[in-house]
Amino acid sequence: MPESSNNAAQALKPNFDGRGPDHWTAKAYSASASFVPLLTQEIVRWLDPQPHDIILDLGCGDGVLTAKIRSSCSRVAGFDASANLIKAAENTYGTNENLTWNVLDCRYLENCNSVKEAEYTKIFSNAALHWILRDAATRMSVFRGAYRALQPGGTFVFEMGGAGNIADVHTALLAALVHQGVGIEKAREACPWFFPSEKMMTGMLEEAGFRVEKMKLVYRPTELTAEKEGGLKGWLRLMGANFLDVLPTKDKKEAVVREVCDVLQTVLTHEADESMWLGYVRLKVVARK
Repeated sequence: MPESSNNAAQALKPNFDGRGPDHWTAKAYSASASFVPLLTQEIVRWLDPQPHDIILDLGCGDGVLTAKIRSSCSRVAGFDASANLIKAAENTYGTNENLTWNVLDCRYLENCNSVKEAEYTKIFSNAALHWILRDAATRMSVFRGAYRALQPGGTFVFEMGGAGNIADVHTALLAALVHQGVGIEKAREACPWFFPSEKMMTGMLEEAGFRVEKMKLVYRPTELTAEKEGGLKGWLRLMGANFLDVLPTKDKKEAVVREVCDVLQTVLTHEADESMWLGYVRLKVVARK
């Protein structure tokens, strides 16, 4: 049986990566991705936050899960490239010596002066690394930065999209862009995500010095929010914004949204209750320094 949720952006939590405009707002995120905290039970168990832990949350978004983790540990620092989402986190949860929020293009974690060497006992990331690791040229900077920031014996615990994640909507987006006259290579380049296999992820972690203790790739169909709360259209406008930005006009962007919705209508819909589900694949990892 697939793990279900009343909300489904958990798997593709937005994380602005510095390659384009900051599309993310707390309002849009809540409407189309309110399920972010609801599918995290297992990865939080793997994190196992303890009262002595000092944790870095990499790609913390609007801070919902960060604040929850803080209740179980000594100190948490949330980092995200979206100034809009960091501001929302500050406004909602406040800031103090044990809970801080930081705007950072996490692709360059290795060179971040605000993250001290061996400062953290654990580093956590949920539904953000598939955005942060998109660019091949900066992937190892992220892993080396995480390794540097951890104390000896510390763990890097994360969940992200894995190989095959949302292949349904990804394929439909590429095709819709081509139908609007965009070349296939340009359409592929617009993709803001990176969904690695277990083998590829293991290789990158080991190259950075980590020892992989636990890893699994899980197919987890995930329910979209109801149409009145955003639905597939809202998901596309938020999560697929990088694809839409390739097009010059609002009309062309909306034409792509309509085409993707039309193509996927019967593919994603469960006839019994008319709910819509995307084919999420999750990569869950525990790696130790």
